[in-house]
Amino acid sequence: MIAVTLPDGSVKDFEKGTTPFEVARSISEGLARNVISASYNDTIIETTTPLTEDGSLILYTWSNDEGKKAFWHSSAHILAQALEELYPGIKLTIGPAIENGFYYDIDFGEHSISEKDLKTIEDKMLEIARGKHEFSMRAISKDDALAYYKEQNNEYKVELIEGLEDGTITFCDHDTFTDLCRGGHIPNTGIVKAVKLMSVAGAYWRGDENNTQLTRIYGISFPKQKELKEYLELLEEAKKRDHRKLGKELELFTFSQKVGQGLPLWLPKGAALRERLENFLKAAQKKAGYEMVISPHIGQKELYVTSGHYAKYGEDSFQPINTPNEDEEFLLKPMNCPHHCEMYKSKPWSYKDLPKRFAEFGTVYRYEQSGELHGLTRVRGFTQDDAHLFCTPDQLDQEFMNVIDLVLYVFGSLGFENFTAQVSLRDMDKPEKYIGDLDNWEKAEQAILKAAEAKGLDYVVEHGEAAFYGPKLDFMVKDALGRSWQLGTIQVDYNLPERFDLTYKGSDNELHRPIMIHRAPFGSMERFIAILLEHTGGNFPLWLMPEQVAILSLSEKYEKYGEKVLNLLENNEIRALVDNRSETIGKKIREAEMNKFPYMLIIGEQEEKDGTVSVRKHSEGDIGTMTVEKFSELINNEIQSTIVSFNV
Repeated sequence: MIAVTLPDGSVKDFEKGTTPFEVARSISEGLARNVISASYNDTIIETTTPLTEDGSLILYTWSNDEGKKAFWHSSAHILAQALEELYPGIKLTIGPAIENGFYYDIDFGEHSISEKDLKTIEDKMLEIARGKHEFSMRAISKDDALAYYKEQNNEYKVELIEGLEDGTITFCDHDTFTDLCRGGHIPNTGIVKAVKLMSVAGAYWRGDENNTQLTRIYGISFPKQKELKEYLELLEEAKKRDHRKLGKELELFTFSQKVGQGLPLWLPKGAALRERLENFLKAAQKKAGYEMVISPHIGQKELYVTSGHYAKYGEDSFQPINTPNEDEEFLLKPMNCPHHCEMYKSKPWSYKDLPKRFAEFGTVYRYEQSGELHGLTRVRGFTQDDAHLFCTPDQLDQEFMNVIDLVLYVFGSLGFENFTAQVSLRDMDKPEKYIGDLDNWEKAEQAILKAAEAKGLDYVVEHGEAAFYGPKLDFMVKDALGRSWQLGTIQVDYNLPERFDLTYKGSDNELHRPIMIHRAPFGSMERFIAILLEHTGGNFPLWLMPEQVAILSLSEKYEKYGEKVLNLLENNEIRALVDNRSETIGKKIREAEMNKFPYMLIIGEQEEKDGTVSVRKHSEGDIGTMTVEKFSELINNEIQSTIVSFNV
């Protein structure tokens, strides 16, 4: 007998050789019908893999990320089989599962393929799937594996196998198809009920532009046709919400090839939007005891060598700037923290002076590859809402929890209510990735875990996701379309104070190292605004809208009344404009709706006579006629309900 530990901690005894599927069936027939993958002692296995020793078992269904990974990996095999049957002589390379679906890279040789061929391939995949062919893993010797692919003249698989150790190589078989594979499959092809091949792209073998260019086919699959339909509808909605599209329509930002790729230009409305976000955070930071600082856009190379950022980001940064003085080199700053360390070091501190909280909206620069640039979410120059706190060990826990409060305040004011926290720790098996003393790493990690517990955060722990200088707490926010984004980060750092020899005089009259906390609730202003645009579809919270009200006159005769209404609104700090064009009121309303104005005020003869306005709300229509004073009260009440004062 073997003892199998289940996720709830219960332990059950089974005959040696029992499979995960049989374990699932012993729990319930419903679970057995839905289980599609499993892991045993942290190793992904098939549901048909015999269990031969004591261990911990996790059963995965379609609702689990690991279940989806097995489903999409298996679908990549089905795609590969379909391609081999439709295009004899092609050479398969790799076909992994990705965040949403899968892809396969293929050398098509003499064949050619385009988007118009995808439907035929989809049909072939579904034909194969309906055969309900079981996925079966088998071990194979290195010599036999090499011989198999040499006979197929597939130099790509041969190269992969040559890098593997004998005794670790496995093939996966289903139907008439065989592929080199590590495992992790669904029980049979019949579980795949819906397939959509999304696109055809080019990809270099192993991502090296010096290698052969292959053809990559992206796809996604589901266990129900209904789920595919919902996914495609979600994609259509995402296209409508694309921040690049909305940013252009709302005249927020633009890009210029002459200025340079990845360097956004903020137009007046976008600049005003950014300013409001900055002022919003500055007001909260002031209450929390932060002091604003400003650092230059460049620094001497030695500054970033000292901090460790040059070793980490040097290859990804812009090349050094040489001055007329020999051996003098500057860099566009990749991070603000080294500058803040030097600010702290500019004078001696006592424990009575701490904590010190330096905050800056500082622009930094990274030379991202052109193929990785994407609107505002991946740029070469971006502004971080950076702050660095220098505190004593006794202050660390409270300061960290205070920063959590600030991050949650930001999320709440901007409508990000669905989020989880991720405690990112080091990878214990790869110490070379990190700098600093191991004892300090342990202290920093425990401080973050303690704060997350104290604040009652819904959090997960991810090993290997820490920054190179310290662990961190990241906030993973789900937007209106259910997509997950990393927004807001807090990091504990014992290393930079050591590298910059930062000190304070303690109550014992001796010098001690401060602990440093890095935090950025927005992260990158550019990326944050992009995500906010897509989350809201351009319908920002009322307090943040570039223009909150459009005053639409029925004709030019009411221009003076329109100006009077505008002045009354502006006196109440409401942002508005007057549309006096000689267009129909219907056209003016449609354009105001398209431009996301939260409110429209219709004015004509009756409104002028009564001193009122007819009010329309975006996407809702008429909400009644009222005085300008009453409307101003309505606006201000709505703003106050969505943005509350930050209480320390």
